[in-house]
Amino acid sequence: MLPLVVRLERDAPPARTDALEAAARAVLLMLTSDAPDWVDAVAEWDGYRIRKVVRRARGSEWRRAGELPGITVNQASAEVRVYPPIPLDGWPRELAKLQVGGTELEDPSPAPAADPALPLVLLAPGLEMTAGKAMAQAGHAAQLGYRSASPAQRAAWQASGFALAVRDASPAQWDSAVAAGAPVVQDAGFTEVAPGSYTALAVLPS
Repeated sequence: MLPLVVRLERDAPPARTDALEAAARAVLLMLTSDAPDWVDAVAEWDGYRIRKVVRRARGSEWRRAGELPGITVNQASAEVRVYPPIPLDGWPRELAKLQVGGTELEDPSPAPAADPALPLVLLAPGLEMTAGKAMAQAGHAAQLGYRSASPAQRAAWQASGFALAVRDASPAQWDSAVAAGAPVVQDAGFTEVAPGSYTALAVLPS
């Protein structure tokens, strides 16, 4: 699985949309990393079950998490660190003790309309997910979007630092994107949602 940790300080939590976008970008940066120590593990994970788990840290926990090999992504108010894939029972001690459930975040104001020039991740309408769960699903969708992109699209996206937008979909947006063939995440149902639930999708600019 792919571990992600979001920085969640008591007095300065990140905005929900910033955290979702940071997580999605973090997944793509790990997916395309050429770090020799990570390449084989990432390739094996990408070719199998692309499970991700998001945990939260603050203060000294965050500092210790930052000492482990990984990539930190800053997205406006959010900081997310992603680590190379690990076995289910292979969590490093510094990460194993971090909280995993109940991550709740809010946007201080509604997110603006997404730039149509950016790849867009849409979260399924009417599906209740904690911020941590939604971050994992946004990462899944971004990964599927990258897989479905052409080589030229992939290169341009990577050159941008994987700029993207994550938004909650309206029913009409969701139905239109599905009808157009957008890659859709179908969740295994390990946490929060029923097995087989459609949780997120990716729309690449034409």
